[in-house]
Parts: sequence; structure tokens; C-alpha cells
Amino acid sequence: MSEPAATLLYLVPTPIGNLEDITLRAIRVLGEVDTVLAEDTRTSGRLLQHLGLKKPMLSYHLHNEHQQVQRLLERLEKGETMALVSDAGTPGISDPGFLLVRECLARGIKVECLPGATAFVPALLKSGFGAERFSFEGFLPVKKGRQTRLRELAPETRTMIFYESPHRIVKTLEQLAEVLGPDRQASVSRELTKLFEETVNGTLLELAANFAARASIKGEIVLVVQGQKDLKEERRAD
Repeated sequence: MSEPAATLLYLVPTPIGNLEDITLRAIRVLGEVDTVLAEDTRTSGRLLQHLGLKKPMLSYHLHNEHQQVQRLLERLEKGETMALVSDAGTPGISDPGFLLVRECLARGIKVECLPGATAFVPALLKSGFGAERFSFEGFLPVKKGRQTRLRELAPETRTMIFYESPHRIVKTLEQLAEVLGPDRQASVSRELTKLFEETVNGTLLELAANFAARASIKGEIVLVVQGQKDLKEERRAD
């Protein structure tokens, strides 16, 4: 039997706020690879410095991934090992990564993804909504297609998870209230794993009013919205 192919590309989750959330395996992999692909080399550089690691870094982000992929594939095919990291969390989830992974797999380059930090899991579990079935929606379209996407989500029975920026959260809550109904239950988590971590539960209307009344909103946000109740199940229960 031939030996299994060696992993050349590693997807390495990094802490979303608390540096203690880095795993032992992630530290080992970051220390062993030849090159670290970073969404922001300054952010990742500070993490590596904190871990006592010195590694060559290459910038790999949303605005250059199409230009970088071919060059990276050539280096990987020559046997260079790389770790792909994002600024926070698991690369490929609302961050660059998918394109490189797809092309690696197409060329037979072995890819490995380490388990680790991602923002939507703690937000989902802290919401108190059903986690057996859920739909991760990431960021809603900012302009084109936004209303269409919202209407498509109206009949969704699974718990829905969104990422949102601080300056758009009020608008998103208000629009969801219009489409899904003002009394739909939801949960907003921000600054997860950080000193000022906060999770607020309530109806979409209550949450919109809560955040609209704030002088400022800081931190990346995870919005969890309860799914539409299954009317057929309710009738059977009656």
C-alpha cells in the first residue's frame, strides 16, 4: 500500500477574541508549516508573536484571492506547506478560503481543516433556540437582492443565523421585523469571548428599539432568529 498523501494546505481557526481559545493543534500546525496565508498580515502577525512563532506570511484576502490562487497552487504542488488563517474564527466561513480549497481538491492537493473557534456556534447555543436544525445565512446582501433574500427567508422553519456589522444591525432588525413579523423572537450577540461580551434576547421589534437607542454599537455581531413555527405540527398537536 502506498502512503497517504501529505497534507499541504491547513485551514487553521484562530480566536475570535480571547487568545486562550487557540488550540494546541493549531499552535503546532502554525509552527510546522512553511508559510502562513493571512487575511491581514498585521492581525495574524500579532497572534504569531503572542504564540512565540516567526513565520513567512502572505496576504490572502477577499480582494486578491483570485489573483493569488494560481501562484499558491504552483507552490503547493512543489511541496510547500501552508496554513490559511482569517483575522478571527474559521477561514472559509464568511471569509476567503473556498476558492483555494476548491482548486486544491481539483488538483489532488490534500487539504485539512482543524476544528476550532467560530462565532456562530456560541451565539446559536446562547440564544436558547433549537439547534437541531439551523440555517447559516452569513451576511445578507447589502443592497442588490437584499429584499428578495429576506422574502425567501420568511417561511424558513429552521433557526436562522446571520453575521452583521454594528452600523447595519438596526436596519437589519427593522427589515426582518417587517418581513418575519415584529413578534418573532431573536437574539443578538456581540463581542463574543471578549471582556464586554453581550447577548440580548427579545422580539425583533424590541431588539431594534434597544440597539437604535444606543449612542454607539461596537463589535462584530451574530444575529440568531427563531424559525417560522411549523403550522402542520401545531395542528397535529391540537
